[in-house]
Amino acid sequence: MARHAVESEVAGSVWKVEVAVGATVAKGDVLIILESMKMEIPVESPASGVIEEILVLPEEQVAEEQVLIVVRS
Repeated sequence: MARHAVESEVAGSVWKVEVAVGATVAKGDVLIILESMKMEIPVESPASGVIEEILVLPEEQVAEEQVLIVVRS
């Protein structure tokens, strides 16, 4: 089974976490919504699978390329 580390494309804050550990997701499903410069930025799943880890919490500041979630496919 492959593990996919889902990274932030921008620095900002976590506005909303849309999934929970153990949830089944499809490629392209929105996992997290980030807020950066007053814009909402959806972070999508790169593959179908199961959420293995969520490494951030709402309102947490994140850096560009920081791993947010791990998806196991």
